[in-house]
Amino acid sequence: MAQIDPNDPHKFKRRGILFIVSSPSGAGKSTISRKLLASDAGLEMSVSATTRPPRPGEVDGQDYHFVDVEHFRQKVAENEFLEWAHVFGNRYGTPRAPVEKALSEGRDVLFDIDWQGAQQLYQQAGGDVVRVFIFPPSLDELERRLRARGTDSEEVIAGRMARATAEISHWDGYDYVLVNDDVEQCFQNVKAILEAERLKRSRQTGLIGFVRSLAKSGRD
Repeated sequence: MAQIDPNDPHKFKRRGILFIVSSPSGAGKSTISRKLLASDAGLEMSVSATTRPPRPGEVDGQDYHFVDVEHFRQKVAENEFLEWAHVFGNRYGTPRAPVEKALSEGRDVLFDIDWQGAQQLYQQAGGDVVRVFIFPPSLDELERRLRARGTDSEEVIAGRMARATAEISHWDGYDYVLVNDDVEQCFQNVKAILEAERLKRSRQTGLIGFVRSLAKSGRD
């Protein structure tokens, strides 16, 4: 699970990252995820499977893999998900095969998942996982954003607000916590976290050979 960072002048190999961005619905994780993908060619999105119906404009295989409940249950039974959960009466899961393939080829993978998925993924992949949680500025602002979408019923909005309180209570299960009161600044902070995590010594598998070459040249 090593790749050469194209921005590294020394061309050191490093381990890939499973980069999780979580937030309550409406707090900005999807917007920030899209901005990250657009700005970073070394990052790709993990496409979840879901039993919910597609929303207008969503594309199967690009936004989600849309499957029926029976198909989803079969995949769970065959251990084809890295993580999965029930959310708002629907099931969501991360297909195992494409993520493992990306890592085997040394690519970084971005996850837009909730705290349950983040916890399960961390249990499976440990040191390859980086977890970022994004707070809204306030619950009032979160509700305003949900209403501004114009896509959800009052019942759904009430459910999302109730779930937001539960999700926020799990903030301490994340490595980094940010407040999204300015989407551009929050995006820049998330981007800085990703860049710093790529530079961690524990991920720089190519450093060993470089240090050995330095030691050898010092003896010559």
